[in-house]
Amino acid sequence: MSEKSFEAQLKALETIVKVLEEGDLPLEEAMQKYQEGMTLAKGAAERLEKAKVLLKEMLASDQEIDLDEEAIDAP
Repeated sequence: MSEKSFEAQLKALETIVKVLEEGDLPLEEAMQKYQEGMTLAKGAAERLEKAKVLLKEMLASDQEIDLDEEAIDAP
């Protein structure tokens, strides 16, 4: 199973927020959804930080940098 794209992470997070806001889930399911949402939010934040670092490198070096998905998703 491949990791979700940044956009897919945001979409999944939006869905989880919507479900949690409705308040119709049993407590256990709500807690699971909350945990899943926090994991997605953390992953998205990490990707944004990596993209920010790459952008700073591009601006500082004034050279082209490979911007494939692996550059942003790499640990």
